[in-house]
Amino acid sequence: MISVRRERVPGERRVAATPETVKQLTGIGLAVEVEKGAGAEAGFADAEYQEAGAKLVASIALPKVQVLAHVRPLDAADAKALPAGAVTVGLASPASELTTVKALRDGKVTSFALELVPRISRAQSMDALTSQALVAGYRCVLEAAMRLPRFFPLYMTAAGTIPPAKVLVLGAGVAGLQAIATAKRLGAKVSANDVRAASADEVASMGGTFIHLDLDAAADAAGGYAKELGADRAQLQRDLLTPHVHEADVIITTAAIPGRPAPRLITASMLRGMRPGSVIVDLAAETGGNVEGAVAGQDVAVKVAGGSVTLVGMKDAASTMPYDASRLYSKNVANLIALIAHDGTIAPDFDDEVVAGACLTHDGTVRHEPTAEALAAPKKTAPKKAAAKAGPTKGKK
Repeated sequence: MISVRRERVPGERRVAATPETVKQLTGIGLAVEVEKGAGAEAGFADAEYQEAGAKLVASIALPKVQVLAHVRPLDAADAKALPAGAVTVGLASPASELTTVKALRDGKVTSFALELVPRISRAQSMDALTSQALVAGYRCVLEAAMRLPRFFPLYMTAAGTIPPAKVLVLGAGVAGLQAIATAKRLGAKVSANDVRAASADEVASMGGTFIHLDLDAAADAAGGYAKELGADRAQLQRDLLTPHVHEADVIITTAAIPGRPAPRLITASMLRGMRPGSVIVDLAAETGGNVEGAVAGQDVAVKVAGGSVTLVGMKDAASTMPYDASRLYSKNVANLIALIAHDGTIAPDFDDEVVAGACLTHDGTVRHEPTAEALAAPKKTAPKKAAAKAGPTKGKK
């Protein structure tokens, strides 16, 4: 039985299964139960789930769950409530949710983290990071367009010519490339930068102009991600980006390093040279921010000469477009479940590189090595406080 709950995190509107994926799962012999109202905020009615073959229930009893499909990482209490042998499939944020990982391990729960799905061709249909980054990159541009006090496209009118907005995208991963494509569709003049070697061709393929910075170093890491630059190279990058930042009407930042705080690309001093009315959207605000001063979920007015710049800290960007985000995410979940299902039962084959790579915990062990090492690392303890009163001392008078 695959169980699908309504997400508990406030503001989370996505759902881990849609009527379409219910049909996919029941079609391979699996039963599905869906908590009433689970898909309401994403635009999927209970009746649609029922028609697709799901059993509607008032609530999901975690101690009886066999397979739990979820969007947001589980909290430790929910993880502890699951029975031994249960299977979970969803986002897990293992680097920041060690308490939950420990509860899953100790409870002998088999958990699959979609962040850990190997970035290989065969696993693309299960890659939730990519599917949700697609949504986020698109949404960032819309957020910027709504706040910018001018048009994105070029207009030639009898009253004069309006030049196109200049958009700068920093970070050309999936989200950044989608931001480039969306800004181009809106008619903006788009430029972009990324430290990875392959980025120039990718930016050009989306119609953007690549900004070449003479950093004398590439920063490619495994899985198509970027690795962190050294302090001197990071400062050089900021120095070389500064004139481009000052010229932009809109900046979209999407740079991320797995398991690490977001790299700082723009400092407060760099912002001060921007034109009043300009807009910056920081997609990395939840992990520390690419832009100094960004606050997740808030707009911050940064004072500049003659006015202010709007700094938008994005929070749970994919959830702002829950219908299509859920359609994509639920397919990732269903495809991974289909991979571990055989003849109507869940039986993961850990000889399969995708199954093995995506597994976080199994049978009382943490299978993801970096997370296991983080859990095993000794905790730092605070130094003991000195006694309030010194005891008697011995010595010469």
